Amino acid sequence: MVDAEEPLQCQVHRWGAMRAVIDGPLPDIASRFSKFLANAYPHDAIVIFTRDCTGRPRKVAGAPEIVDRTTIEELENIEQDVVLGGFVDETRALGGIERRVWAFRDVGDTLLILVPHRSRSGDVDPTTIAALFGIVATSIRQQVAQASPDYLAESRAASSERARTITELTEAHEATLASILATLRSNDLDDRRSRITASETASVALIALRSASDADRTLAEEAVTTAFARLQGELRPLLRSRDMAVAVDYIEPPADGRALPGEVAHAARAMVRAIVLAFGAQPVLDRVRIAWDCDGDNVLIEVRDHGPGALDSVALERQLSGRLRTLHGDLQIESLVGWGSRAALRIPLDPPTTRPDEHLVAMLNPREIEVLAHLGAGKRNRTIADELGISPSTIKFHVASVLRKLGVSNRGEAGAIGVRAGIVPDGG
Repeated sequence: MVDAEEPLQCQVHRWGAMRAVIDGPLPDIASRFSKFLANAYPHDAIVIFTRDCTGRPRKVAGAPEIVDRTTIEELENIEQDVVLGGFVDETRALGGIERRVWAFRDVGDTLLILVPHRSRSGDVDPTTIAALFGIVATSIRQQVAQASPDYLAESRAASSERARTITELTEAHEATLASILATLRSNDLDDRRSRITASETASVALIALRSASDADRTLAEEAVTTAFARLQGELRPLLRSRDMAVAVDYIEPPADGRALPGEVAHAARAMVRAIVLAFGAQPVLDRVRIAWDCDGDNVLIEVRDHGPGALDSVALERQLSGRLRTLHGDLQIESLVGWGSRAALRIPLDPPTTRPDEHLVAMLNPREIEVLAHLGAGKRNRTIADELGISPSTIKFHVASVLRKLGVSNRGEAGAIGVRAGIVPDGG
């Protein structure tokens, strides 16, 4: 950790660099952490494995021949041999080859694997790396729990692409293996033993293929009842922190309701937490009713009370707008003085058909998306600044960032991408 004898300037630089590791896009956090550790702990590859990130449970950096071939099964095999808060230094299969690995398992059940450079010999003191990784793991969990629009967009895009790829591979393998089985079961073949052996091999391969697909769904989805139970656990400390007790009526979703994609489950819980906090900001709150349902295509959420009807609807809509826009959901808020308040969410379980250039827009943060929407409307910096309530110089900075991320050279090209992706100003 921090050496008391180390000059203060060096300590400031070190922790400033650590801040840069956690203060950036979640998909690239392994690359930033790898660079942070490179001088003190030379390594060929780094893998962060977390079930919290349903879109991309693996965050990787380093040699492609290692990270591109590392499987979830290999990571799970290593994980089960490392206790929570523990560390191992041993040879394990990673990327299809036995390698020396340093494996750290954070108390929050996030796994870090480093493949030390061959020039690195001897033992390693795991205390410092474990402490630093604890900061990284906590940052990942917080970003996922907050379900920011950036995280949701990246996770949904990754989930959609993975699901499409798995479906294509499954169909192709099933067709091939079914053809093998049909051929081997034909009466035209005389070698009975070879037919039996080949049939058993193909059957096992089919089962393994389908099991792999089931395992992936387990990582990528949450049962709707599980998601609702986790919500209750997350709300309990929030409601207990109030000066007066709040009674909560939980209306559970149907047990046979469709499973939720991970990013939808995270977003739903984050938005309900925000709604409950907004309800709690009223002068009086004695009872809240929270109901979840699923109609097969959407998760349907309703939060209502019988309070004074003093809910700040405008602030709540603004707070939830980024997540709702990203997941193409909608929100209805009703608040009548003396009668109470109601907030109803509808979040689609399936991503909409991807519009042209939507993958580019997913790289932008919420403020940059707002700026892009105004560029698509042909507005100048001064007008955008006035409407967003920030300075023209800040708008200039955001415009430059938008052009860089979209890979275009002028405002018109950026605006056209925004229009094609369906990005329009609020109220537009």
